Amino acid sequence: MKITEAQKKKYFQNVNDNILKDGYHTTAVLEAENSTPFAYSTGIYENFKIPELFISGLGPNLSGQLIKNYADQYKLGHVPLNKRITDLTERFPVYFIKVTNESLSDYVLSSIRHYEDKKYEYLQLVFPDLHGNFPNEPNYDYDQKIVGEFEPE
Repeated sequence: MKITEAQKKKYFQNVNDNILKDGYHTTAVLEAENSTPFAYSTGIYENFKIPELFISGLGPNLSGQLIKNYADQYKLGHVPLNKRITDLTERFPVYFIKVTNESLSDYVLSSIRHYEDKKYEYLQLVFPDLHGNFPNEPNYDYDQKIVGEFEPE
């Protein structure tokens, strides 16, 4: 599906409006053939002084809620890396791992456009499969693309 210039302009205006209103915008890309759904934030680094967040493999509503919880819980503070986090959501524990901007260049187009040549950082939220197994554990079975190094402590 080809997007028109008018649609792009409207979308990016929505991104800018959300960043002004809430401090960030969440972009969700739905599952398509041969691709995993993903979501990411734009504006968190600029406004809350913590890395942006990338989530692969979850639907838009849950991803949006996780990004909101992340921004609310950690803004202007310290985000623990590679540690099991049990209080971001009641549904499951998560980990935050560092990822490079280059590894996300095909995903985070709104952030690339927003930040242009300004500095920004990303983390990836890693979650367990339906049986509670993480990607580094035996029997892990879920369609979650890990773009950083998942090395929990």
